[in-house]
Amino acid sequence: GRYRILRLLGEGGMGRVYLVEREDVGGHAALKVLRDAWTSPERRARFAAEQRALAQFSHPGIASLHEVGSLPDGTPWFAMEYVEGTPLTTHATSRALEVRERLRLVLEVCEAVQHAHAHAVIHRDLKPSNVLVTTDGHVKLLDFGIAKQLDPTDEPLEVTRTGLRVLTPSYAAPEQFTGGAVGVRTDVHAIGVMLYELLTGHLPWPAEPESPLAGRSREVTRPSQLARRGSVAPGRAGWRELDVLVQTAMHQDPARRYPSVEALARDIRHYLASEPLEARPDSAGYRLGRFARRRWRELATAAAVLILLGAVALVAAARVTGARDAALAEAARTARIQAFMLGLFAGGDDDTGPADSLRVRTLLDRGEREAGALDADPEQRAALRETLGEIRRQLGAYDRSDSLLTAALAERVRLHGPAALDVARVRLALARLRLDQARYADADSLARNAIATVRPSVPAHHPLRLESLAVQGRAAQEEGRLEDAIALQGEVVAGHAGNRSSTEYAGAIIELAGTHFYAGHLETSDSLNRIALAIYRARRGDAHPAVADVLINLGAAEQERGNYAAAETLHRQALERIRSWHGEMHPATASALTLVGRALLFQGRDAEADSVLREALGILEQVHGPVHPRVASALNELGTIALRAGRLDEADAAYRRNETIYRQLHG
Repeated sequence: GRYRILRLLGEGGMGRVYLVEREDVGGHAALKVLRDAWTSPERRARFAAEQRALAQFSHPGIASLHEVGSLPDGTPWFAMEYVEGTPLTTHATSRALEVRERLRLVLEVCEAVQHAHAHAVIHRDLKPSNVLVTTDGHVKLLDFGIAKQLDPTDEPLEVTRTGLRVLTPSYAAPEQFTGGAVGVRTDVHAIGVMLYELLTGHLPWPAEPESPLAGRSREVTRPSQLARRGSVAPGRAGWRELDVLVQTAMHQDPARRYPSVEALARDIRHYLASEPLEARPDSAGYRLGRFARRRWRELATAAAVLILLGAVALVAAARVTGARDAALAEAARTARIQAFMLGLFAGGDDDTGPADSLRVRTLLDRGEREAGALDADPEQRAALRETLGEIRRQLGAYDRSDSLLTAALAERVRLHGPAALDVARVRLALARLRLDQARYADADSLARNAIATVRPSVPAHHPLRLESLAVQGRAAQEEGRLEDAIALQGEVVAGHAGNRSSTEYAGAIIELAGTHFYAGHLETSDSLNRIALAIYRARRGDAHPAVADVLINLGAAEQERGNYAAAETLHRQALERIRSWHGEMHPATASALTLVGRALLFQGRDAEADSVLREALGILEQVHGPVHPRVASALNELGTIALRAGRLDEADAAYRRNETIYRQLHG
């Protein structure tokens, strides 16, 4: 053909790679030929998958595909960019690169891998020999031979098929050995191992061919301890931060790793700029969380609040004894505990259950009293009020949430000034509350202000910026500015696209799907919702309220198409999950009841609809107060039922009250 073979470059389980020269136009290329093509259908499938993966990419850090073809006997081959370079670790060692230079190389690796992830492809075999550094000092990613096309509906991946190993044990993540779900965090783990090796000159665990995970059971030596023995001159680098960064990337628990390669890259950039890392080391809160996941039925609600009260008591004790250092250390621990608590109450943790009970509300009341008593500890008081305010919002207690978050914001501004990240976070919490209160202009203003004050210190895909865009997008949707909403929500989806199997990505997709629904793009909305539904069911289980949210969206689309019975079925399925999770007296329960009532109304089942809608109205008035769009919506439906039944006075009263609410809200 057009290629003349010059020499064999190497061979592996998949095939042989030759250095070739193109005879018609000149220039070198690497030509890969599948070995044993006809005796292994699995190899043929993987070879074709590698071709498809390479064809999607256009990135300077990934070797590009030139051409595909087959030999006269049908054996497939493809030609790709020939890369002259040395393996990543060899390059760093031979040139005695400083820590910062090594980190910059890893950043290039992250950018290339992130490009693959953005095309829904995970590499699954990242290692130094597949990451070459070229003569001009830049990295090139090779060998997508066992790459996997991500699909939210995929079942957990089998690691070996027909006895053929598809991983490199020293760099593979635990889930690749155990048959667990393989995703973007699998590649994060491999990059973490390479970074460990770059910083120390050693792998983090011994190679155990017979039992690859055996060497990982004991605690891994921190990079700083090995590096100080001379393998890498530490210079002025902050080893403590590097320890946290590396250990987070290669954590044996996938949930504790960076959620995406982009998140790992952000922390490397934070380190290089001497900024605080987003990652945190394993703490007492994490260990407590692992215990709680084993016994969540007994501990999930009461333990969370008792942790909070215990933290308050410890800080108060430190204040009384004058132990300033202990109080400061406890403040840092309390910040981590806050995140743990919020996950429990939000239902965001995969293993926690319903949070709404009298016992929880009683403990929250006690927590608020304790927070108010911290007169000498304004930092702690602000942190506790912020946490309690967010929990109150999630439980539907909007007035209590408002007073707590407003007080926390004032305290944060007084302590740190208006441009602090802590202030931005509280502003965004208030913005989320304003959305729940149907104060959309206020929500938009708070979200914009939150990010504007900290913009110079916040990268493009920082969680605070994405949260601000999400709030702005929701406000635009509610105000009918649908083009603006689609643009804003599209940015949020792009920001989370580094991990397309994450619940954050699913949440961003749902918001975008809702706006497409309101714009009349029903097919687009359905497609997005079904992607989110697959992710939520895989990550959180079928009973989670996030699944209910998607079922509601799908039901709304069926109703829009006139399929009212199908809409009723979907909305009842959602109501069942929401009731089980949140209980009766919650705004989400009322909203689901309203949707069921509306589906019944469209089917002409007015008596059933009347009963359901009156139940919804009672809950809505209690949780939202008498003036709220959802109250007005329920009144409108009840007015329609009364009008059909000839109860004219009742219909007139419902319609008049509906009109009054909208006048009060919108003028």
